[in-house]
Amino acid sequence: MGFVSEFKAFAMKGNVVDLAVGVIIGGAFGAIVSSLVGDVIMPIIGVLTGGINFSGLSITVGEAVISYGKFIQAIFSFTIIALVLFSIIKAMNAAKAKEVAAPAAPPAPSAQEVLLGEIRDLLKK
Repeated sequence: MGFVSEFKAFAMKGNVVDLAVGVIIGGAFGAIVSSLVGDVIMPIIGVLTGGINFSGLSITVGEAVISYGKFIQAIFSFTIIALVLFSIIKAMNAAKAKEVAAPAAPPAPSAQEVLLGEIRDLLKK
């Protein structure tokens, strides 16, 4: 088996493709959350804190500019992403618990079992 065919077999495994899709969707989700935090939540927090624009907060040390406001915004983004993922996983676990909790119907008895049951009933009489 050549290198190219081995790589193709590896790359086309279901887990690798699923992981790639998850990373792409995660990146898009990250952009949505960043916009939510930067464009919706942080301005509201800024109004509540007296007009502070967190993304503009910084200090200068020598020639270096430390933008700690962006760090605060990143903390809010992380917190929101963590809460959303926690909610999704909690909902998925609840759905799995409902599946497990519902017992499966017992299988129908085989013809042999039915016949043995009839013989048992006749012997009782």
